[in-house]
Amino acid sequence: MPRAKTIVPGRSRRKKVLKANKGAFGGRRKLYRVARNNLLRALQFAYRDRRQRRRDFRRLWIQRINAAARQHGMSYSRFISGLRVAGIELDRKLLAELALSDDRAFGELVEAARSAMQGVGAPGGAEA
Repeated sequence: MPRAKTIVPGRSRRKKVLKANKGAFGGRRKLYRVARNNLLRALQFAYRDRRQRRRDFRRLWIQRINAAARQHGMSYSRFISGLRVAGIELDRKLLAELALSDDRAFGELVEAARSAMQGVGAPGGAEA
């Protein structure tokens, strides 16, 4: 009979996989081979979705800023470029929070962007 050299480390490795699959359904929780595949797949999804979460939040912030800017009579793209021309450097997370919580302050930002855009020249980028 061959000598079993990895009883304790192997058992702890298997227990770690099975413990990580807590909450899975059926054999994905109880059977080591199935549970290992399930865990590898879950880790891939977690890695992918950590990056996707950042994209999703940026999209949400842009939608909120766009909605608030349109309530003040300005499109999102003109608002952002107006802020850039005015030298106001606020990230989209903060702008979205302002759009939700403080409409008056957001309105002042829209007015600042609007006045900065009027100083630039004709719309459409045709400058002398």
